Amino acid sequence: MHTIAVLAQQDTIAFDLATAVETFRHARLPDGRPAYRILVCGEAPEVGAGAFALRLEHGLEALEQADTVIVPGRNDPRPPAGEAVLDALRNAAAEGTRIASICVGAFTLAQAGLLNGLRATTHWAAAETLARMHPQVEVDADVLYVDSGQILTSAGAAAGLDLCLHMIRKDHGTAVAADASRLSVAPLHRSGGQAQFILRNRPTLQTASLEPVLLWIEENAHRRLTLEDLAQAAHMSVRTLNRRFHVETGQSPMVWLNGVRIRHAQEYLETTQHGIERIARQTGFPSPSTFRAAFHKAVGVAPSEYRRTFRGAAAAG
Repeated sequence: MHTIAVLAQQDTIAFDLATAVETFRHARLPDGRPAYRILVCGEAPEVGAGAFALRLEHGLEALEQADTVIVPGRNDPRPPAGEAVLDALRNAAAEGTRIASICVGAFTLAQAGLLNGLRATTHWAAAETLARMHPQVEVDADVLYVDSGQILTSAGAAAGLDLCLHMIRKDHGTAVAADASRLSVAPLHRSGGQAQFILRNRPTLQTASLEPVLLWIEENAHRRLTLEDLAQAAHMSVRTLNRRFHVETGQSPMVWLNGVRIRHAQEYLETTQHGIERIARQTGFPSPSTFRAAFHKAVGVAPSEYRRTFRGAAAAG
């Protein structure tokens, strides 16, 4: 039987841990036998999990028995994991064990050096921090999960379930995975990626010096604006505006404007019944076709699919 070790660290995210345990625990082979043996393990016999604590039956030696190791996130993933934990993960990887992280569990894999040179993902809100702390990792914040073969990573919360179902399908086929997805009341495959959950281009502390022009863009994004319009509103030359935007946002002014328009369109799709033509006009896109193309490129799904996801099928009509 395939053995899965779920690694519980101090300050573990209970949702991440439970997602892995429950999804694999309920997977059944066609003859009804359990598809997996689950071991929840950790460096200490008891770990904190936010509002409560967990008592563990297995230590890190469980990783030596495992065919797959699952690493849930920690509420604050930035402090280094324990050296014993990192060594156990490195040893498991060296033995060829499959290792997967859920949400910000990717930080632990990165700290162990297991993501060096690989494409990986994590919760979109932590992706920039992961990329900054571990520049040797190619962080992709747009996807629900990344399967690099031996090492897998998933985005936040429900994306951990997507990754678990993906691994069940790889291990035992579509029928077993589909049965597990029905028990989880979750689709076997979700359209789009994490990009549809990202809140784009909101002013932050890092963009404080650009705040006046960013607020002006928020109020005027529906207009047909040029780069010269933005520079005039910022009381800067075009060259200075471009330089400041690249330094403080990593984007050009017009790319930032497009992101604001996409965010405004998401809000309309979530909260109104307005048609695509009207939303395109209200958010500053020159035509519905231009809007659809820009939205799909940024969000990964069509506007109609986004509306179905965030308002439900009844609202999509």
